[in-house]
Amino acid sequence: MFFSIIIPLYNRPQEIDELLYTLSKQSYMQFEVLVIEDGSKNDAKAIVAKYAHQLDIQYYYKENEGQGFTRNYGFARAKGDYFVVFDSDCLIPEDYLETVANYLLEHKLDAYGGPDAAHASFSPVQKAISYAMTSPFTTGGIRGNAKHVGQFHPRSFNMGVSREVWETVGGFILTRLGEDIEYSIRIHEAGFKIGLIPAAKVYHKRRTSFLQFYKQLHFFGRARINIYKHFPKELKLVHFFPAAFTVGFVFTLILNVIYPPLAYICDAVIVLIFLLIFFHSWMLNKSLKVAFLSIIAAFIQLTAYGLGFIQDLIKRIVLNKND
Repeated sequence: MFFSIIIPLYNRPQEIDELLYTLSKQSYMQFEVLVIEDGSKNDAKAIVAKYAHQLDIQYYYKENEGQGFTRNYGFARAKGDYFVVFDSDCLIPEDYLETVANYLLEHKLDAYGGPDAAHASFSPVQKAISYAMTSPFTTGGIRGNAKHVGQFHPRSFNMGVSREVWETVGGFILTRLGEDIEYSIRIHEAGFKIGLIPAAKVYHKRRTSFLQFYKQLHFFGRARINIYKHFPKELKLVHFFPAAFTVGFVFTLILNVIYPPLAYICDAVIVLIFLLIFFHSWMLNKSLKVAFLSIIAAFIQLTAYGLGFIQDLIKRIVLNKND
């Protein structure tokens, strides 16, 4: 089984260096790497060239179109039986491709996704963000989880599709705003088999600051409405939870000002949620600092996603306006 690893890149030369280093250490070496520079001003051509003797690697530079269409550019030039997509801010365990190859030979998936985790080298903020995106106490619990809600939709930081999927379904028709979910829905509808490979994890850095994390999650909230515009049935009750939390939190703040006795129950619920997050993160990460930061990360995740969701819900559905 031969893999083509597709990596869209935009102004992140340091990240691609670290990612390529981890790929050079793979125990399974039947793969090529295609790095697609998406109109970057700070390109990584020289860094990619360092790995020419360690990897079967190609570097392409194209005009900026966004990550979805950039992946399509790589798909069209790939030679593999499977096309594997990574975000440039991932680190790949040494046994990743070996794990995927063995699983695909046994289970015959047409497309797959895998979970993400925090690497030991990550900063406390990055570990807290990783916790927020994978915790059962936030909406992150449905990402890369074997007990996910509804159909499993691989996420583009760690996903793969067979050549047959590419030749039958094509590639991404959205370049951002939920493009990976939209793509996996079309793969499902075409009758292909999609599954989670639980052991095929990557270490996903995500964002290095809470401000960057807020912007990313606000974007994710907007993306969910974009998916709804294409596939109304894919909007589930769980997707409203961050918006409900956000509205509830604002309502609680107002109650605390105008009539505190009515706010006690709401205050208690919010405190309970944060305590659960704190102790669960402490148990997993063995760090009080990461546990405390996990409360901040979870709050940002819920409110940023919720505000983005509410913004585009009002704009694109209630007011029926498009960008």
